[in-house]
Order: sequence, then structure tokens, then C-alpha cells
Amino acid sequence: MQGARGWRGWPRRLVGVWRRSLQFRTIVITVVLSTLAMAVTGTYMSISIGNDLFQSRLNQVLVESKNAATAAQTIFDSADASGEASTLSLLSSAKSAIIASSSSRLIALYATPGQTSSSTTVLSFASPELARAGVISPELRAAVADTPEGAQQHWQSVPLDDQQGGTDPGIIVGSPLTIPGAGAFELYIGYNLAEAEQTLLFVQQTLWLGGLALIILIGLVAWLIVRLVVEPIRVAAETSEKLAAGQLEVRIPERGDDVISTLARSFNGMADSMQSQITQLADLSQVQQRFVSDVSHELRTPLTTIRLAGDVLYDQRESFPPATGRTAELLHTQTERFEVLLSDLLEISRFDAGSASLDTEPTNLVRLAEDAVEGMESLAEQAGSPLRLVAPGGYFEAEVDGRRIRRIVRNLLGNAIEHGEGKPIVVSVDSDERSVALSVRDYGSGMSEEEAERVFDRFWRADPSRKRTIGGTGLGLAISLEDATLHGGALEVWSRPGAGSCFRLTLPRIQGRMIGEPPLPLEPADAFGEVPAVAELRPHTPVASSTGSTPAQGGDDD
Repeated sequence: MQGARGWRGWPRRLVGVWRRSLQFRTIVITVVLSTLAMAVTGTYMSISIGNDLFQSRLNQVLVESKNAATAAQTIFDSADASGEASTLSLLSSAKSAIIASSSSRLIALYATPGQTSSSTTVLSFASPELARAGVISPELRAAVADTPEGAQQHWQSVPLDDQQGGTDPGIIVGSPLTIPGAGAFELYIGYNLAEAEQTLLFVQQTLWLGGLALIILIGLVAWLIVRLVVEPIRVAAETSEKLAAGQLEVRIPERGDDVISTLARSFNGMADSMQSQITQLADLSQVQQRFVSDVSHELRTPLTTIRLAGDVLYDQRESFPPATGRTAELLHTQTERFEVLLSDLLEISRFDAGSASLDTEPTNLVRLAEDAVEGMESLAEQAGSPLRLVAPGGYFEAEVDGRRIRRIVRNLLGNAIEHGEGKPIVVSVDSDERSVALSVRDYGSGMSEEEAERVFDRFWRADPSRKRTIGGTGLGLAISLEDATLHGGALEVWSRPGAGSCFRLTLPRIQGRMIGEPPLPLEPADAFGEVPAVAELRPHTPVASSTGSTPAQGGDDD
């Protein structure tokens, strides 16, 4: 069975080699076209040589047959046979002359039909090879019988018996004769073409063997030439792949002054320039990241002092005049926002530096979503947007960093509250054996396709003139995307103007595995319809943490 499966897999492997290897394609095409050309040329040459051999032998046979018939007729005309015995003697002499002139012992002499002479039967004879029925056809006899003496000869291709019991190709030539005192006769001489056939077979074998050797030679030459041409291209392709993978020091060897060497020098020059630019950009990026990190760290100390002083003023704001109390409130609010901004900047700098890491543990995403919903309920109530949680059931535990996923959910909920325009917000959680997904659906103003493509950019806002109602630094969605990517998952958005938005987070249940098809659709079922009757959803209730339990469906009505 393994051998059969391996045999069936050959076509697929050949197709794979054909698609991947330029050298293999070039050699196969060269050999196939050369084979077709050799086949056509060999067939034409074989047919031409066969026709020439046959025509040459036919001309020779016709000349020999004519000479033989003339010699026999001369013997008959020069003798005066007065009896049957003397006629038989002349016939014997004529037969010897025919054999000497035609170099063939296949002779037949038949009286022309319609004669009444008694000697016609006695004088008629035929060699065994020609006596077989059907060798001398009635059509040939009729043509010879109607031909006057000395006129054109008639011939016919026939199979002749050989000594091994088979047949050889042959030619029979018929000529009219007149025997004095006996009447009109027909002389037939057979010629075996076995030697010509053997010559043709030898020529054909030579042609095919020579063609096969030539095809092999063409294949070897094509392989050598293609290797000389393709090898530098292959080296260039491998070098470009290494460059794309980050090995900026690799270069193409430069040999000679031909076009390949020119390509190598140009490629190496481009690689040097690219390496220099990338190195400069990397250095600038490191400087920028270090600057952001250092500034963020250095700002923490004065920020802590300002925060403590602001808290003292904020706690005593009621004892201040109204204007001073309002100032204390603004100072407290902006200090908190500044602290959040510093934390986000530090987190972004960790992602940019590649130092972010995961602290994973089995986490129930429904529980996590419930905690996030409860933490954002007060803000949602202030915005007039009721929060609802929908968990239809499935395997909800996954190996994730709970802190980072909780931050993603809070950012998505905050964004939905900010742009939900007081309409319901639905949080859905579902999973399968490979992945778990969470979506946050709002029914606000939505975004265009161009805006949705930039929604994860840092500090980007769809409407810069729009006032933030719940604060925010403009880095929340960018950090969320980095957190999802760090988990090996995906954070995607669907949005349409006037239909709201839907953010979907998809995570692998086990770290390092592919997420597969997300359990939740990105485009909601009510994408272009009316807002669903979310009020009919039951309030969410505690969910059992064991895998495979039936989660609750609903949300908060507080």
C-alpha cells in the first residue's frame, strides 16, 4: 500500500518540481521539443529513404526484366522449332537466358488465355513461389495479355514466401512473349526485396539510435548551459531571501565581467545601500525608543509628586472657593490622564524594543469579559449605552495573559462607549476546540473603509474635532493590536457608516497553535438591518469555570 501511495504521489511531486525549478522546466521543454523535431525529421528521412530504395530497386528490376524478356524473345525468334521437343529445348535455353539477365529464379510462363494450341499447356510453368494462388493477380495477367509484344511492362508489389515460412516484400514484372509455333505467352519474373528491406531497417535503426543519442546529448548540453545561467539566478534568489529575512551582510559573489557579474555588482550595491539605510533607521529607532523610555521613567518622579499634591488639593476642594475647587478637579483629572498616557508610552516602547513577554495561564474568557463589563458599567450608564454579554456556549478556557486580554477588552468597550451614541453595546464570546473569540458590537455612527484601515494607528482619530468623553490617550487600540499579535491571535474590525462597528478578538486556545476559522463572524448578522432587541437578552449570570460547561447568555440591566 505504501508503494502504491508513493506511486500515486509522483505526479504531484513532478508538478511541484515543475513549478519550483526553472532549470527543470527549461531542460524538459528543450528535450521535448528536440524529441518532437527529431521524430518528425527521422520519420521524414525514413519515408524518403524507403521510397528512394524502392524506386531504385524498381527501376533496376524493370531494366533487368526487360533485358530478360528481350533475350528470351531473341532466342525464340532466331530458332526454327519444328516440333514439341525442339520447342522445349528452346524454352530451356530461354529460361537460362532469363535467369542470367534478371538474376532471379522466380519465373513463370503462362499461355495467353483464348489460344487453342495443344503445346500451351506443355510449355507453361511457374516457380513454386509464384505458383501460389493470388501471387500473380488476375488484374496483372489481364494487363499483360492486353499489351502488344515489346510494349510497356507491367509490375505489381506482392508478398513472397521466404525460407523461414514467412513473407518478404517483392515485385512481379510481367512482359508479353511470342513463341513461334506455340502462340502468345506471358512472362512473369519475381524479385525478392528482402535485402532492400534489411537495408531500410538498418538505416531506420541508425537514424533512431542516432536521434536518441543526439537527444541525450542535447539534454546534457541544455543542463550544462541552463546550470551556468540559472545557478547565478538561484544564488541571487537565495541571497535576496536571506536579505528579506534580516541577514543584511550576505552578498552575491562577483566573477568576471559578463551580464551576470553586472547584475551581481548592482545587487550588492543595492544591498549595501539598503543595509546602510536600515542600520541608520534602526539606530534612530533605538534612540527614539530609548528616549521615550527614559523620558517616561524620568517623568514618573515629578508626576508622583504632582499626583500627591493634586490629591491633597482634590480632597480639600470643597473648602476652596468655587473657581479654586474646579481647578483642583481639573488638575486631578488631567494628572490621572497623564499617568495613563505615561503607562501607555512605556508599554508601546516595550513593544517597539521587542521586550514584551507573556505570562500565560488557563483563563476563562467569559469570566474575564464579565469582569470587564462590570468595570465599565458606570461609564456606559453615563453615556446611556446598556452593556450586554452573549455567551452561547463552548470551550472558553484558553492559555492567555489575563492582564493583557483584560486591557484589550477594556479598550474595546471604552471605544464602543465613546462612539456608541447612547445605543446598546453587545459583547459576544464563543469558541471551538482550536480558538476562542470575543467581539464588541456597537450601533453608533460607524466608520468608512478608509477610516477602518487606520483605526489601529497610534494617536489616530476618525474625527479630530470630536471631544473625548471618557478620556483616553489615542494608544489603546494600537496597544490592543500589539497584545493580540503577541498572543499569536488577531484583532479585526468591521464598520459601516450609520451601521456601527464590530471589533473581533481571536486567540488560540493553546499558545503556539494556529487559530483556524474564528468562532464568531466579523460582519454581524444585523450589519445592515435594524438594531436587535437587546433588551430581550437575559441579564448575565455567573458561569461555571469548568471547560465544556454551558455559559450564560445575557448582560447587565443596571
